[in-house]
Amino acid sequence: MKLLLHTCCAPCLSGVHRAIFEENLDITGYFYNPNIHPDGEFQNRIGALISYASQRDIHAVIVEKYDIGIFKSQVAGQSGDRCSNCYRLRLEEAAKYAGKNNYDCFSSTILISPYQKHDLAKQIGNEMGEKYGVRFYYKDFRPFYRDSIAISKQMGLYRQRYCGCYLSVVESSR
Repeated sequence: MKLLLHTCCAPCLSGVHRAIFEENLDITGYFYNPNIHPDGEFQNRIGALISYASQRDIHAVIVEKYDIGIFKSQVAGQSGDRCSNCYRLRLEEAAKYAGKNNYDCFSSTILISPYQKHDLAKQIGNEMGEKYGVRFYYKDFRPFYRDSIAISKQMGLYRQRYCGCYLSVVESSR
């Protein structure tokens, strides 16, 4: 079964990969994260993802265009919860890509973080799956969060201190 896995960063991918390693899935990492700021952080995450994917023989599709304007207009500039808007933006792109490229399902590494709004990400993933005709593969990856930290430290992967958006940069420095 072909799984497109929206990937926010290499450490989260490492834990999710471990969680589904034995499920015989053909995994493609999909890096689409216009929320990440600043550009240096964006590039660090891409570099770490490329490193992990090449060491684990995982195909990765990386949307490398750094454009914080997309985040500001479609997430921060909208009413409602910014995390909800951000999940919707990224999971919609993943679902679109999965549908157009004949994936059986898609999921997200967002589901590994105990700091993210898990139920909200699951709900939006299901909505986007229905909208684009591709199943949202749901699994609670949070039990593998500590594994992701250990794996990324062991492999020397770049690990960030915040979700990535420019609003969380300010919050993490408090």
